[in-house]
Amino acid sequence: MGEIAVWLCIVIAVAAAAAAGAAAFFLGVTHRKNQAEAAIGSAEQEAKRIVSDAIKTAEAKKKEIVLEGKDEIHRMRDDSEKELANRRKEIQHQERRILQKEESLEKKLENMERKEDQIDQKNKKAEERLKEAEAVKKSQFDMLEKISSFSVEQAKEYLLNNLESELTHEKAVKVMEYEQQTKEDCEKSAREIISLAIQRCAADHVSEAAISVVPLPNDEMKGRIIGREGRNIRAIETLTGVDLIIDDTPEAITLSSFEPVRREVARIALEKLISDGRIHPTRIEETVEKARREVDATIKAEGERAVLEVGVNGVHHELVKLLGRLRYRTSYGQNVLNHSLEVAYLAGMMASELGLDPTVAKRAGLLHDIGKALDHEIEGSHVEIGVDVARKYRESEAVVHAIAAHHGDVEAKTIIACLVQAADAISAARPGARRENLENYIKRLEKLEEVASSFEGVESCYAIQAGREIRIMVRPEVVSDEKMTLLAREICKKIEADLDYPGQIKVNMIRESRTIDYAK
Repeated sequence: MGEIAVWLCIVIAVAAAAAAGAAAFFLGVTHRKNQAEAAIGSAEQEAKRIVSDAIKTAEAKKKEIVLEGKDEIHRMRDDSEKELANRRKEIQHQERRILQKEESLEKKLENMERKEDQIDQKNKKAEERLKEAEAVKKSQFDMLEKISSFSVEQAKEYLLNNLESELTHEKAVKVMEYEQQTKEDCEKSAREIISLAIQRCAADHVSEAAISVVPLPNDEMKGRIIGREGRNIRAIETLTGVDLIIDDTPEAITLSSFEPVRREVARIALEKLISDGRIHPTRIEETVEKARREVDATIKAEGERAVLEVGVNGVHHELVKLLGRLRYRTSYGQNVLNHSLEVAYLAGMMASELGLDPTVAKRAGLLHDIGKALDHEIEGSHVEIGVDVARKYRESEAVVHAIAAHHGDVEAKTIIACLVQAADAISAARPGARRENLENYIKRLEKLEEVASSFEGVESCYAIQAGREIRIMVRPEVVSDEKMTLLAREICKKIEADLDYPGQIKVNMIRESRTIDYAK
């Protein structure tokens, strides 16, 4: 019972505590509710105040913005009105200009129409006058035919003949004027250049032939050279390729060969054998070989000397040897190596005077006759051989062209080629430089006279001054004074085309009229 009472007391106490807690909670909630309601009420009032203030502020802003917008609208309206006014003024100005242009165009159009009318009237008048002129012309032609007894075709032929004679005269006069002007312009300069080159090139002249003469100490040496049954002379001729001529000439043996190098080898070998005294086939073979080596060394030395004297570099060693071979080659008695040196000097000097590269001119002049070193061994002219050799050893195209053109085989297209031609002619044409046999000389003169006689109107012609001048007599009834100039020019062109000659040939044409009568 006691425990129950205790538990009952506990339950009551708990219930009382719970009731007290619930009452306290209810009271707290009520108090908080009242506080909250009071706070909400004050918040609503504050919110209403804020909203009211905001509305008032918005209204004020609204009024301010509206006023600013109205001011901006007024300003923009004013600007637009000003711009429209300016545009309107500009459009009005342009309209006035257009109106003025239209008026001007209308006036011009009226003037053009008036001028067209005037032109039409003038054309009509011109046509009428042309018809009148044609009628007058026809009547005049008829009158002229009656007076002159010439038809229109006959009159045309007569006028054309007269015109042809007048034109022939004028043509001859023009040719003479051009020739005179050309001579006046270039003769002085050409003479100065050539004279200067010749004066600066003082070259010695050496004449050589196709034979060599070896002196003997006595006539008994001839027998020793011939040998037993002619074995010694056969050995010499076989080894050298040279013919030995042993005749009645006292104390001399003649060596004959078209090839100068072989002839020189034979000459040196024979001189060595004569000085040694031991003449037999074995000794001959040894001596000829030594002489050949000596000549080869001389050829090389002469080629190098020529290259150094001229002052050209980079020449192929085979070309140097060929230049040395020219030491033993002659052309009409003129040594070809000396001639090549002269041409090189002259071409270089003239090139310098003309402001060109003298090195190329010297090189072309030195190598222009290089083909003559091989023309006894290779078929063809020395020009063709020289061109092939120069190309083989990679000479420049300017040098190759100068070699090809130095005798006129091809047209000279460069100044260097023309200078080599001139230098070659100068070197060959100077007095005593060359000689030719009588037969070739006569043939050249006859050919020159034959060329001149082939033209119509030539009565006779004479080659004088060793072929340097051709004097031509023409028939006066066939060739007039005016046609003489043209005929002389045509003869010069044919001589240049058909003949080969050194230097130049003067064509001297003479026309003479004679009247003979007898008093009886």
